[in-house]
Amino acid sequence: ITAEQALSVIPSLATLYDEPFSDCSQIPTFLVSQLARQHVTVSLSGDAGDELFCGYNRYQMTANLWRKIVTVPIPLRKLVARCLTSISPTTLDRLATILSRFMPGSALPAHVGGKLHKGAEVLSSQSAHELYSGLVSHWTDLDTVVVQGQEPPTLLTGNLPNLSGLDDVQRMMAFDMMTYLPDDILTKVDRAAMGVSLETRVPFLDHRVVEFAWSLPQAMKLRDGQTKWALRQVLYRHVPKALIERPKMGFGVPIDSWLRGPLREWAEDLLSEARLKHEGFLNYVPIRKKWTEHLSGRRNWQYQLWDVLMFQAWLEKNK
Repeated sequence: ITAEQALSVIPSLATLYDEPFSDCSQIPTFLVSQLARQHVTVSLSGDAGDELFCGYNRYQMTANLWRKIVTVPIPLRKLVARCLTSISPTTLDRLATILSRFMPGSALPAHVGGKLHKGAEVLSSQSAHELYSGLVSHWTDLDTVVVQGQEPPTLLTGNLPNLSGLDDVQRMMAFDMMTYLPDDILTKVDRAAMGVSLETRVPFLDHRVVEFAWSLPQAMKLRDGQTKWALRQVLYRHVPKALIERPKMGFGVPIDSWLRGPLREWAEDLLSEARLKHEGFLNYVPIRKKWTEHLSGRRNWQYQLWDVLMFQAWLEKNK
């Protein structure tokens, strides 16, 4: 697809989702649904495989690094974080590209600069739950962004469920099953698909599959640094490894560069100081600061800005 095709979806997002929904992978999800609908009326989705079989990078990172990170004094961790965030994500990406030339066979993740910045933000976490909250959050200072804002108690912020008996990674998986999966992933796919009259089915959420997955030992999900280990063993019986062995990739679009390019005028209008002041819902100071830093290329605030833009676009549609 072209950038123009992807960008053409944006004006319809507020209507399609009927609420301020800001997972930017909603754009490619809609386009894939649109393409599928040309051939079928019902489709299968692989959603919930990551949550049930330990597929997300954050699980792997927690299992590999958290026990080591927690032994480092917090002041030192904060110093490292400041050093990392003092270098722009773009520069870090360039450095990673240069380093990869001297490490043949190594597979660095896409957008490594952004991931390092995200990691730096959570280096000062004092618990695994605080680490998880930081990893799944965009704005961590809601009371300064939303006028008279206060985050209500949720499964993550106040009404914590009893997950005793689970280790740190299993707790993350359980929280994702209860929050991220229904409130983001399933919502995103269902509304994008129904927007083109495509039915979706999620086989992994058959209650028997869910119960079976949670009965498996954790070592059958994450083993020797390999995520979704059990699922891979089944897949290897049917598909050659050479076709599927590659780093995990998100289903994203380059919102960061679009906001500096073809979406800049649209975003500037929605994020204008005068507009934010007049509407009275959001504090323009931190938003404008992030917008300026993003445009300069010093920082990549695509996700934080997309949150605000989707609220603003929804608000404009519902005036």
